[in-house]
Amino acid sequence: MRYLSTRGHADRKRFCEILLEGLAPDGGLYLPESYPRVDAAMLTRFRQVWQSQGYAALAFEVLSLYIDDIPAEDLKALCLKTYTEQVFGTPQIVPLKPLQSAGSAKPDLYLEALSNGPTLAFKDMAMQLLGNLFEYELTRRGEELNIFGATSGDTGSAAEYAMRGKKGVRVFMTSPNGRMSPFQQAQMFSLLDDNIHNIAIEGVFDDCQDLVKSVSNDLNFKRQYKIGTVNSINWARLLAQVVYYFAGYFQATQSNAQMVSFTVPSGNFGNVCAGHVARMMGLPIDRLVVATNENDVLDEFFRTGVYRVRGTADTHETSSPSMDISKASNFERFVFDLLDRDAAKIQAIFGEGLSHQGFFDLSADPRFAKAATVYGFDSGKSTHAQRLQTIQQVFAQYGVMIDTHTADGVKVAQEHVNLQVPMIVLETALPIKFAATIVEALGREPERPPQFEGIEQLPKRVKVMPADVAQLKSYIAQHCH
Repeated sequence: MRYLSTRGHADRKRFCEILLEGLAPDGGLYLPESYPRVDAAMLTRFRQVWQSQGYAALAFEVLSLYIDDIPAEDLKALCLKTYTEQVFGTPQIVPLKPLQSAGSAKPDLYLEALSNGPTLAFKDMAMQLLGNLFEYELTRRGEELNIFGATSGDTGSAAEYAMRGKKGVRVFMTSPNGRMSPFQQAQMFSLLDDNIHNIAIEGVFDDCQDLVKSVSNDLNFKRQYKIGTVNSINWARLLAQVVYYFAGYFQATQSNAQMVSFTVPSGNFGNVCAGHVARMMGLPIDRLVVATNENDVLDEFFRTGVYRVRGTADTHETSSPSMDISKASNFERFVFDLLDRDAAKIQAIFGEGLSHQGFFDLSADPRFAKAATVYGFDSGKSTHAQRLQTIQQVFAQYGVMIDTHTADGVKVAQEHVNLQVPMIVLETALPIKFAATIVEALGREPERPPQFEGIEQLPKRVKVMPADVAQLKSYIAQHCH
């Protein structure tokens, strides 16, 4: 299995090379040269593996299709080490919860619970594996890695909890100063491990993401300081997320003749891009529904064909803050497939046009229609008032408390339900991470897991800094040793 850049760089790399690299040398994102296809017999075998051996064994089967430069026994051991009941609190790892009205013959929707990991968010599903993969490969090479990332809320804590204490790994994590929930801030800033560095950037998430890309595109700096990334621009992270689409499908169906649809709350397009990959592999997915908040760049694209980045002043601060993003960095992977893998076109619109014009328009390109017809995409958006209403409705109707991002997903899913096809909403976090909005909606505090009692009062360590790449590079250089 070889990997190529969406922007046409000549290199073809193996998995472990791109694991430690992040962006391609030309600023593109890595994708496999072709997606491995899962035929009916393989899907049946995967279902049997899931039913008899569980999530870790299913992860090994899916990942093996993409990773051929780690010995099979080692990869299997990494999966078994990662996906345990001790880490995720449940033997199924990603149990499916039916939302079923009283007297109804079948569920209205399903929630796929992805938030059972150490930081109570879906990012743990990939990040826990990434931490183990990094440690394995760095030990094998006798090297070190400085992870540099950006978070709008959940990626940062998931990465830091996965990497804390890991041999040969340091984490430098940027976040938008004051724009995460108090719980999210406390999760990150209270980690005092020597290999964890939190940097609060004066700006919005897109400023943090731009800094990560600027550093990643400085190849000399990147090589000198051994910079890698855990953002979803890292293919390994997105690949790990493909697995739970298979697990959700097997739980919602009895046979491979059945289809399912997924609704995915999305800001950076990584979570739903993993669904796109699963669908390209042959998983019987009918629709992939992208749910956004008031920062509706992705919804606008799927409705109109225009992708229009918002500036800092136009990026709304919302009650689903992990989706307060107006530059979806993973979106390039999907557009690459949509435009028939035309790397020159991707370089023109993402590498040049977007940075100068702030938008691109595919509405007149006949290939745009394939987003819906060939690739199965739909979309919708949710506002604060609708978020509150959905949290209230789901609690009253099903007795289930959901967080604000999952509420965006449920609201949009309800607009796209097809009674013949089960609809699975990917749950993104536990409600405690966004307690203020839950109290606003329901008048009560969400349940807090015992290990997080009093987390907001713990000592914190964080460096506040302007959105200045030179200052950031200087800070990394000073703390790399």
